[in-house]
Amino acid sequence: MREQAALLDKAQDAILVRNLEGSITYWNKSAQRLYGWTAEEVVSKNVNELLYKKEESSQPNEVQKSVIEMGEWSGELHHVTKDGRKITVESRWTLMHDNKGKPKSILVINTDITGRKKLEEQFLRAQRMESIGTLAGGIAHDINNVLAPIMLSLDLLKEKFPDDESQKLIEILDRSAQRGASLIKQVQSFARGVEGERIPLQTAHLVSEIRQIAKETFPRSIEIKTDIQKDLCTISGDATQLHQVLMNLCVNARDAMLDGGILSISAENIFIDENFAHINIEARVGCYIVIAVTDTGTGIPPKIMDRMFEPFFTTKEHGKGTGLGLSTTLGIVKSHGGFINVYSEVGKGTTFRVYLPAITTTETQKAEETYRELPTGHGELILVVDDEDQIRDITSSALGTHGYRVLTASNGMEAIALYEQNREKIKLVLMDMMMPVMDGVAGSRKLREINPELKIIAASGLTEKDKLTKAAGTMNAFLLKPYTTEKLLRTIYEVLNAE
Repeated sequence: MREQAALLDKAQDAILVRNLEGSITYWNKSAQRLYGWTAEEVVSKNVNELLYKKEESSQPNEVQKSVIEMGEWSGELHHVTKDGRKITVESRWTLMHDNKGKPKSILVINTDITGRKKLEEQFLRAQRMESIGTLAGGIAHDINNVLAPIMLSLDLLKEKFPDDESQKLIEILDRSAQRGASLIKQVQSFARGVEGERIPLQTAHLVSEIRQIAKETFPRSIEIKTDIQKDLCTISGDATQLHQVLMNLCVNARDAMLDGGILSISAENIFIDENFAHINIEARVGCYIVIAVTDTGTGIPPKIMDRMFEPFFTTKEHGKGTGLGLSTTLGIVKSHGGFINVYSEVGKGTTFRVYLPAITTTETQKAEETYRELPTGHGELILVVDDEDQIRDITSSALGTHGYRVLTASNGMEAIALYEQNREKIKLVLMDMMMPVMDGVAGSRKLREINPELKIIAASGLTEKDKLTKAAGTMNAFLLKPYTTEKLLRTIYEVLNAE
């Protein structure tokens, strides 16, 4: 029996055995890694109370009925881990019998498919957007045919009825028709990117133009800052469309700062490697320009983040927004071969990062040469702390490939426990700032209390200054998400070799 238990501990899947009352009688090492509880913590506890939220507590009872009737069951289940993370598992249940053939317990084998489900959602969303685009393009064409004679007729009516009363009515009709035409242009941009002339563009000029418009038209309570890298790569694009993209993002930022704040626009070159492309489904390996629009406004709640790129979805009052701004923005960026990442914290602000492929082959070759000359580790142990499974896995893989050893934790409390066990071995901690249970700011402060000399790198999708201000004195460097392998390795190398 001990040999069998040892073999089960070697399995990659989480394996547990529960009796018919729901009490756990066996819990392997992979279950501990997936859920966070040790066998000592869970044996004899009710699995339904442990792994399921209250609103889903009836789900395992229904599955158990099916298992007792059929002898087995398989399907997807939603579980919660020790630190409160929601995960999706592919679960297989098998009924086990005693010597007399009576049902005794249930063997459960769970495979974590959370990462796979997220990729599937991205793929389905891309398909849905493509379908809506096709439909929207057809509708736009038909409505344009309706609007064209109306707008032409209004011009004739203005000449035929010059009296003030008629002119007022015609002006109302004209404004409404113009608004309809503007809406259709947005629909067309969303649907097909409204292919315009693609020419080589200097991103710095584009950002400077947007800054000037914002400075002249936005409230004085909003401070506008720009940070443009020298020698930016060239992009191929439609200047009018990309102008529209940046204006949409800046207007949204303005609307999020009704009481004033800081609007920051930055542009830089970046080389996207295979690891980055793996966790960003629309990214491709190569050189990109990244334009970031950051505000210090209200932030975006998670439930809105999930829907904000959907066409006709808006949180603005009736009549103040069409719900096509971000849909159009996404459509234009995708038609240019790019993609958008969004980071937001309620009450703190939001950053939209627009990635557009560069066209200068010289720069690509230079970046690839730099990438090949990356600094590598010599067996140093790095503690990677992040609540996102995919980020932990990809970061660990990148570090392992380049000569480092890695330990991982999903929150600040786990990080502290691991560090206390390995304080003589861990040379550096890579700490995410936003995590459940204990965030990176609190976790890094506690680690510094244990070892004031410990080297810590902060990682966040929000602005550098905001997070470093909170964690003043506890961080050696800051890493902006999503980071590339090059940026990760160079930052770690610099921190480890700093005086």
